[in-house]
Amino acid sequence: MVVSEKTLKWGLCFYPPLLFQRIWVKKFHKGFRGVDVKINKSLFNKNYNGSIFGGTIYAATDPFYALLFDQLLQREGFKVRVWLKSASIQYLKPGRGDLFFTITVSDDMLNEAIEALNTAGKFVKAYPMEITNAQGELCATVMNEVYVRNLHQGEEPRIAY
Repeated sequence: MVVSEKTLKWGLCFYPPLLFQRIWVKKFHKGFRGVDVKINKSLFNKNYNGSIFGGTIYAATDPFYALLFDQLLQREGFKVRVWLKSASIQYLKPGRGDLFFTITVSDDMLNEAIEALNTAGKFVKAYPMEITNAQGELCATVMNEVYVRNLHQGEEPRIAY
């Protein structure tokens, strides 16, 4: 389903798995070329040590590459199924306050996906993410592997994120 940046932002802000972990979409960039996300530290996601629970940080990174590629490729005329195939995270520093990350999809990234879909029918690639605190210090790094494939004739275009 093609939606506007604003509609998807508010839909995700009130999506219970993100809302209750205090994961907030600040904005989607124009044309779904990126997203800015904030993880608010709160009573709901604080661990025993007083920092943000690692699972919250991990969950915050889960949907965004898939959402961006889905929206971008639909706008290019593709009928695709997109999801996060795998992910890994390294915690480098405790998140004792709010955390932030930005994801962007460049022309090269999009063109690589389009070329793979046109030739092989699917696209799989891992992309890095950096989670920082308000002071700009690196707190975690994440590798998210995105899986995109063309829908077969007659297959229902279900949403899978």
